Amino acid sequence: MPAEQATMTASRPLPKAAPPGVAATRRAAMTRRLLDAPIAPTLLGLAAPNVVAVAAQTAVSMAEAWYVSRLGIDSLAGLALVFPLVTMMQMMSAGAMGGGGASAVARALGGGDTAKAEALLLHIIVIAAGMAALFSVVILGFGRIFFGALGGRGAVLDQALAYSGVIFSGAIAVWVMNMLASAIRGSGNMLIPASVILSVAAVQVALGGALVLGIGPFPQLGIAGAGAAQVIAFGLGGVFLIAYLRSGAAGLTLRLRGVRLQWALFREILRVGLLACISALLTCVTIIVVTGLVARFGAAALAGYGIGARLEFLLIPIVFGIGAALTAMVGTNVGAGNWPRARRVAWTGAAIAGAVVGAIGLTVGLWPDLWIGIYTRDPGVLDAGRTYLRIVGPAYVFFGFGMALYFASQGAGRMRWPLIGGVLRLVVAIGGGWLASSVFGLDGLFVAVAIGMVLFGTVIAGSIALGTWRD
Repeated sequence: MPAEQATMTASRPLPKAAPPGVAATRRAAMTRRLLDAPIAPTLLGLAAPNVVAVAAQTAVSMAEAWYVSRLGIDSLAGLALVFPLVTMMQMMSAGAMGGGGASAVARALGGGDTAKAEALLLHIIVIAAGMAALFSVVILGFGRIFFGALGGRGAVLDQALAYSGVIFSGAIAVWVMNMLASAIRGSGNMLIPASVILSVAAVQVALGGALVLGIGPFPQLGIAGAGAAQVIAFGLGGVFLIAYLRSGAAGLTLRLRGVRLQWALFREILRVGLLACISALLTCVTIIVVTGLVARFGAAALAGYGIGARLEFLLIPIVFGIGAALTAMVGTNVGAGNWPRARRVAWTGAAIAGAVVGAIGLTVGLWPDLWIGIYTRDPGVLDAGRTYLRIVGPAYVFFGFGMALYFASQGAGRMRWPLIGGVLRLVVAIGGGWLASSVFGLDGLFVAVAIGMVLFGTVIAGSIALGTWRD
């Protein structure tokens, strides 16, 4: 059987009764594909299921915002306050700390150490539980202070607290599902995680509408219903992935007994995952603080910016579709000691991501109502959203290029320069944005945001071009 055919077969769910040797053989074929197959076709083949899955996630976010918009501007503004934190949790669990787990699994398999890859799975679950507890404690304990500092007042603050209270009470569901899905991607299997994400998205959209608006026999929970739908859907997805890994059908078996927790394996995940989380935190802090700066211009401006910035957050999952493939492919080649191929993989993936995201940014920059008009017809909200997309949209190409290299850097275990790029973006967007908004209003603030994106992409690309990826 050709390697490509064996790899495609490996992506399909195996019967529970499949002999462990068959699953392991197919998983090995996937690893061989990452090491030897042509780069661009392999990347696109690996990315395709992820892109479909993140398209579904995009639909979920759009549907959630539409449901909440039926409740009024206060609810939509409250959602805008919480959305950066929810997305930050998604970014960290799936793409940052999840990427640390995926890259560790990929490097272990690239080096031929299947036992280490399997032992990493339990460590990934422990880290997921710890990170979920951290998010729950911080957001539930200090949410009122935090959202108030961002400009949330009265009914807007109440709506933000109702939504965040449900989401972050069930944070463990999001963390476990996303980190296990990332670990499976690290083995080169993109189809199973994508299939689970699609199923979770379907449940979340249907249940979210029912619980937010009170459709049929379901109670009308308002904005809290959107949070409940997410927790339930991700919880079901996490249970399925645990069962799938326990069955051995992935070619890697999650063993809950007989595996000793080791600091060396935690370090293997955390040395990439923690820096990646800091980088993701910087991205979210940038948008969160900019949200606070925008809030000074009123609820309509805040709602308009929230709709515009939501697109930026949704671009991250699109890049993640390619980035998850980059993490696995780069990590496997680094584990095998093939650094030249790892670098070629990174540049190829970044070019693809930059082109896709850049096209989206240019489109909404020229015709912002294609996005803003989905959610509102309020003149003030439309005006703020149009201003944001016309100024920031053309800079999305740098954001997409830089984010793809961020995921590739996870696979390589080289996260210092992506972190530096994130710091520079934060300083320019926040510091420059504060000064510019004082003089030029919203236009000046959004120009600073765009410049920060340009710096983020060019710094990471420049570091790799100058040779920071050395074996």
